[in-house]
Amino acid sequence: MSSTQPIGIFDSGVGGTSIWKEIHELLPFEKTIYLADSKNAPYGKKPIGEIINLSRKNTEKLLQMGAKTIVVACNTATTNAIKVLRSNYNVPFIGIEPAIKPAALHSKTKAIGILATRGTLTSELFHQASELYSKDIHIFEVEGHGLVELIESGKRNSNQTKNLLRNLLKPMLEHSIDYLVLGCSHYPYLVPVLKEILPEDVQVIDSGEAVARHTKVVLTENDLLAPEGINPIPEFFSNTNPEVLASLINAEENNFKVSHLDF
Repeated sequence: MSSTQPIGIFDSGVGGTSIWKEIHELLPFEKTIYLADSKNAPYGKKPIGEIINLSRKNTEKLLQMGAKTIVVACNTATTNAIKVLRSNYNVPFIGIEPAIKPAALHSKTKAIGILATRGTLTSELFHQASELYSKDIHIFEVEGHGLVELIESGKRNSNQTKNLLRNLLKPMLEHSIDYLVLGCSHYPYLVPVLKEILPEDVQVIDSGEAVARHTKVVLTENDLLAPEGINPIPEFFSNTNPEVLASLINAEENNFKVSHLDF
């Protein structure tokens, strides 16, 4: 394995670009390849076996493309499949989990909300994390039913999305949460809308920055950190129409390559 090989990143669709942005900002000298499995989005409604199979498919495509490490930029895939991936493939894997710990530690009202997909909320890994930090904290979990589909179709700022979010957040706000944990990599793209809806004293928190820092640690520990001085152009692939993906990363403005790929 060479340090100049790319970091592979996959998600059930375009949402994982929120994780990619944090990695790219922290590690600009790293070449990155991003796979948006939008054809199969959302993963959150699928049975565990199918989530594992899709995660293996994405992993094998990234390995074919030379990935030196793989970031599973999808909460549902991490919580349901990363153990299988780590036991079957000989590269480092970095996962993404809801940021329950910092929210629980800093909450003053002792009430936090978690907005996530069904696949994440029902997973064993999520249950363990929630149980660990819920001793003195009330955790209110809400399934973000329909949000991934709206983001994938380019409607993240629509009135339909705003109305859906208001309905989803209402029970959490009635219990005086002061932190909202975003438990899906798609959801950071809803932050501008969330700031319109949420009271000022409710903070929104996601895992992107922490994942980027952990990626740097893993690369350093495995002697895979790319040398400084080069600025490789990242590559993005979608197995559906790549227009939404391109718009989220400002591909034209940044001269990023976004392509259709059947995988």
